[in-house]
Amino acid sequence: MKRGRLKRPMRGIPARAIIPNAITVLALCMGLSAVRFALAGQWETALTFIVIAGVLDGFDGRVARLLNGQTRFGAELDSLSDVIAFGVAPSLVVYLWSLETMPRYGWIFALAFAAACALRLARFNASIDEDEQPHKSAGFLTGVPAPTAAGLLMFPIFLWLVTHEPLFRDFYVVAPWAALIAFLMVSNVATFSWSSIRLKRGMRFGALAGIAGMIAAIVTIPWIAFSALAVAYLISIPFSIASYAKVRRQRGPDEPSPDAA
Repeated sequence: MKRGRLKRPMRGIPARAIIPNAITVLALCMGLSAVRFALAGQWETALTFIVIAGVLDGFDGRVARLLNGQTRFGAELDSLSDVIAFGVAPSLVVYLWSLETMPRYGWIFALAFAAACALRLARFNASIDEDEQPHKSAGFLTGVPAPTAAGLLMFPIFLWLVTHEPLFRDFYVVAPWAALIAFLMVSNVATFSWSSIRLKRGMRFGALAGIAGMIAAIVTIPWIAFSALAVAYLISIPFSIASYAKVRRQRGPDEPSPDAA
């Protein structure tokens, strides 16, 4: 009696996963390149590289799902890339731009932001607070996402580039701001995700026109546009908290709350 040949388990990364992983690595490289230009005092170029990293981060997951190339390796690589591109790189850029002038404690604020980013991503991967975070089916995120937090951290630099006002570069302004954004990253505050945004049929055309206008603004007046986006996101946080509270009330005391996923 012949024994059937045992199929060897496939090892390595499937070919379909190479493209999304390459995009993730490119985002990581963009973050590190931002530090290189910050060291040379080329602040606009440094910010541009971090923005490019954010755009790439938005594509890698979608490309992976499109190609059916989701892998555990890719998930771990994505988290590592996010820590560097949206945690380490922005904190170093802001430190070199402002916080290094703060006697003794400037580096602590830069470290706090990078550490908060790493903790947030570790919490997301391990789901250690699964019983406390808003239910994904309700369309909410827990805390501010890392790419968004990186953009918010650089908000004073955006304002400085627009106005050339020295106040925005003062560590008395930048240090508390960095601490606030680091806190929002690791907090349990419910924030909107794309899946939580529901547009009425009559508003869709206007929304598309608004997006087109924002893209045009980013191309022509980037730092003003990014400043406006940062302000809009900050304004949305109280509304996301209220919206999440409404979801909990609608589910009633007898139904499992979004926190009990």
